[in-house]
Amino acid sequence: MEDDPLKRIAAALERLAPPTQGADLSAGTRFRWTPAGPAQAGADEGPPISLLLGVDPQKGKLLANTRRFAAGARANHALLWGARGTGKSALIKAVHAAVLAEAPDLKLVEAPSQDTRALVHALIGLRAQPSPVILFLDDLSFETDDAAMKALKPALDGGLNAGGRLVVYATSNRRHLVARDARENSDDLFWKDTAEEHLALADRFGLWLGFHALDQTGYLAIVRAYAAHFKLPISAEALEHEALLWARTRAARSGRTAWQFFVDLAGRLERELVF
Repeated sequence: MEDDPLKRIAAALERLAPPTQGADLSAGTRFRWTPAGPAQAGADEGPPISLLLGVDPQKGKLLANTRRFAAGARANHALLWGARGTGKSALIKAVHAAVLAEAPDLKLVEAPSQDTRALVHALIGLRAQPSPVILFLDDLSFETDDAAMKALKPALDGGLNAGGRLVVYATSNRRHLVARDARENSDDLFWKDTAEEHLALADRFGLWLGFHALDQTGYLAIVRAYAAHFKLPISAEALEHEALLWARTRAARSGRTAWQFFVDLAGRLERELVF
């Protein structure tokens, strides 16, 4: 059998990692991975899936994939990539919350994507969980031939989670998990080999979902949906004027910008934002 260097690296990292303790997920549904293992996270304060607008195709695909996974069927790892503030992380959390109503044993565990040691511990600690687990890696990217990348590859192939039920959902501002580099058109063979490693990792995500900046129409649709949901006492004209002014001062139109506007507006109107 051909010797696979990635499997040897993963095995070495697993041997170096101390025994993981406290990997019991029975106490809740949402967790953050800490040096001591999974710590139960509080209730998410993000918008429900019904209020995530402008991402209907992405929403439908991730929901379907997650439902299949929670039901024990085949499902893909998912890479949500694109412009910042466009709802990638919010969608993962909202999809988990939505599917929980149908599959109450579905777990979501957020692990630090740039901490190699913590990531390896999480992969080891979650591999034999009886419940289906979504490992959530936020803002995943690699500047160089990173050790975290080598640890993650076998997990995406199923090497580190044998015997368990684990799927990886990651967000990134970069489509291929790495910034474009001027050397990509050069003859630097070492750099090209490293770039191929990055692309090979991205290819292991079977589901790619792209997120793009909103136009004004899409931004205002989100603003109006929030206004209707929270029943804030403001006229449609004043709402639109203030929302556009806020977006101009931020030089951005996104779901995140719309939410930040509503936090400010609710504060000025002395209203609570409770979903």
